[in-house]
Amino acid sequence: MAPAPRIRLLPETTANRIAAGEVVERPAAAVKELVENALDAGARRILVSLEDGGIGRILVEDDGHGMGEADLAMALERHATSKLAEEAMLFRIATLGFRGEALPSIGAVSRLTLTSRLADGAAHAIQVEGGRKSAVGPAAGPPGTRVEVRDLFFATPARRAFLRSPRHEAEQAVEAVRRLAMAWPEVAFRVEVEGRLALNLPPTDRNGRIAALLGTDFAAAAVPVEAERQGLALTGLAGLPTHHMATGAAQHLVVNRRPVRDPLLRTALRVAYRDMVPAKRFPVAALFLEVPPEAVDVNVHPMKTELRFRDPAAVRGLLISALGRALAVGAAGAAPEAVAVQDWQPQWHPAGFAEAVAPGYDSRPPAGHFPGWQPPAGPLPQRPRAPSLPLGFAPAPPPAPLPDFGQEGPLGRPLGQILDTYVLAEAPDGSLVLVDQHAAHERLTHEALRAQLVEGGVRAQPLLLPAVVELPAADAARLLDRSAELARLGLEIEGFGGPGALLVRAMPALLGAPDPAPLLRDLAEELAEMDEALALEARLDAAVARLACHGSIRAGRRLAGAEMAALLRQMEATPRAATCSHGRPTVLRFGRAELEKLFGRR
Repeated sequence: MAPAPRIRLLPETTANRIAAGEVVERPAAAVKELVENALDAGARRILVSLEDGGIGRILVEDDGHGMGEADLAMALERHATSKLAEEAMLFRIATLGFRGEALPSIGAVSRLTLTSRLADGAAHAIQVEGGRKSAVGPAAGPPGTRVEVRDLFFATPARRAFLRSPRHEAEQAVEAVRRLAMAWPEVAFRVEVEGRLALNLPPTDRNGRIAALLGTDFAAAAVPVEAERQGLALTGLAGLPTHHMATGAAQHLVVNRRPVRDPLLRTALRVAYRDMVPAKRFPVAALFLEVPPEAVDVNVHPMKTELRFRDPAAVRGLLISALGRALAVGAAGAAPEAVAVQDWQPQWHPAGFAEAVAPGYDSRPPAGHFPGWQPPAGPLPQRPRAPSLPLGFAPAPPPAPLPDFGQEGPLGRPLGQILDTYVLAEAPDGSLVLVDQHAAHERLTHEALRAQLVEGGVRAQPLLLPAVVELPAADAARLLDRSAELARLGLEIEGFGGPGALLVRAMPALLGAPDPAPLLRDLAEELAEMDEALALEARLDAAVARLACHGSIRAGRRLAGAEMAALLRQMEATPRAATCSHGRPTVLRFGRAELEKLFGRR
């Protein structure tokens, strides 16, 4: 007697509920799918209402083209779609939704009512409860579509048990709408949570929507991004390195009008900011990438938030290079606007980058590299004498004349040095500027080394007596494996005797003559943390950052007035000079408003 079969087909209702779990993970996923349907239907106004975090009720109304009676019934069939006219279009997806799973999946785990009306027809409605459909019947409603979802996951209580608090679920749903709103600025979005307005975005252009969603602070601290290569087009706004957050929630990446959280794009964004933003902080950006539909696969993730590009290297290279150019220009041209002082703590801001503040100012650095710059010859200017005082008061002695260290730029003229670490300057508008001399010179050295590297290699300075450095055997082996790359950085090493001994024959000329031992230890640590698959360019740039740190003037070193002036002038002419190679600020600026607040005058 043959054994009874052990493999059987699941009932259709059970299969549909399992499939629904891939599409409808939580209320936010249902909201996202329904809003995407509305956008594909040509909606120009979308209303979303949530109760009990979307678990109790989700309502999505739009003014799109709507559906007739026959289409209304078909819309709830699995794999039924109006967005793929033929099979070949599966490889050229130009809509947000296309698989025909959203409505039947939601209907399989909830009580759903779908009402729709064509512009020149009557309204009809259909209900679904746990996957069981009713007949289509007449209803009342304006042109467009209205979807009401009640008791989400009532048919799958195990799924419902894993949901978080209604407040958290509502926040996730609102965030899903915000990301879609970023990609569709011409559409009006309104979101209500428990009857209270949570999001209200009128139709606008892209920059207006970015400002509405990311705030005016971002708009004031962002630079435009625009690049095109091999059929790819990238546009948007990128925040200056001084504008960063504790999470990546404010990173908006849109591909063909589809908001995504693609790992390749997020990694490229991180690499572009890698030496300008502090560790564990995230830059802010709103970037829009247009790719030929046939060059990207949007069907590799159930939520369609991750993509597969036909040429990922081209996409990554476009993003990194475009951001690099935008951030370099932005740092060199950003206006030094005053920043607010919150909780009695001064906030830092990219102060002093030439043309936006002093039109016509020549931002070229002085001849020679800091600190060898010399002040121009000539008489020193005299300050006006103090005004006469009433009889009986002894006049104060006139202030000593301040030396003239060349043409004054946006960072102003140096007044002195504080704690042998910070340069104090007075900007042309009277604001006080504080510069961290080590952090600032680290960035200047980094950019100079990077420029030499781009030109073919960092210039090396042979040592009169080669130095022997002892390191752990693993660190020494790691450095020797990269000796060819290090040679491009002007650092020439070779093995010497024991497994941990290295002979240093040359150092980068720009660094002067630092002790090679700490430098090699830091480089070995940097290489140990790097991914072996990391591109050569990224490895070299990370190593350049380490070199720059060792070649910079240190805190605690007294600077002459000419050296302070040279530092300020070079900062004005150097891209990304608002942060050091580790992402820390180099400049603090105190305007009238900040000083008055610190002293309680306002």
